[in-house]
Amino acid sequence: MAVSVDRILRWKQTGAPAQPITVLTAWDVMSGQIVDQAGADIVLVGDSLAMVALGYDTTLPLTTEDMVICAKAVRRGVKNALLVVDLPFLSYQTSVEDAIRAAGQMLKIGAQAVKLEGGHDEVVETVRRLVQWGIPVMGHVGLTPQSVNQLGGFRKQGKTPEEGDRILAEAKALEQAGAFCVVLEHIPAELARNITKALSIPTIGIGAGVHCDGQVLVTADVLGLSAWQPPFAKVYANLRQQAVEAAQQFCEEVRSGQYPA
Repeated sequence: MAVSVDRILRWKQTGAPAQPITVLTAWDVMSGQIVDQAGADIVLVGDSLAMVALGYDTTLPLTTEDMVICAKAVRRGVKNALLVVDLPFLSYQTSVEDAIRAAGQMLKIGAQAVKLEGGHDEVVETVRRLVQWGIPVMGHVGLTPQSVNQLGGFRKQGKTPEEGDRILAEAKALEQAGAFCVVLEHIPAELARNITKALSIPTIGIGAGVHCDGQVLVTADVLGLSAWQPPFAKVYANLRQQAVEAAQQFCEEVRSGQYPA
């Protein structure tokens, strides 16, 4: 059965223990097919593709047009999982109207929800308006990569009581604005536990410990395709090295006349 926004929203509201929600990223039709066939509950076309697929150092250069192209491809590969697409930097921060326009583009090409970073007042109001217009929203607090310059790098957030209180307040505000779940990135496990207990919507952790309602990782990190992985990512395969070795063998066989036989 295909996963829906309503199913995710009610994940922890049924009163019965539920299995953790699984979220993996995708950036083209092939990666979409792989994670969908693997049984991920949510496939996220994350703006991490700026670094994974396009070679940028941060997510900031990504455009709405880039996301549309990649999301269209992923949509062709995903049949069962809930498809969520990140709104890129400056596609929603400039005005609510711009946010509605950008989010609408994603839903028109087959996304079922969008994800926004941050939980300050302006973002919360944008989330509220998007939900009012029938656009499901996934929130994202803690380490927000689109604010990397303001945060001084990809550093762990919420390490002080003041930061923890702020992140908790942001998560609560996103829930009240209508977000159907919220990503908690790179924060202390105890803070993630407190936020998860405080919310009636699911939390999705990434580098936030074991107490969240679900977990997300970048698929390129999971498969060992990335040249670098964050410290909290677990590498389940070493496909990058296998791919290099396979390509090297092809080159050697062509040069030696072994291929084609």
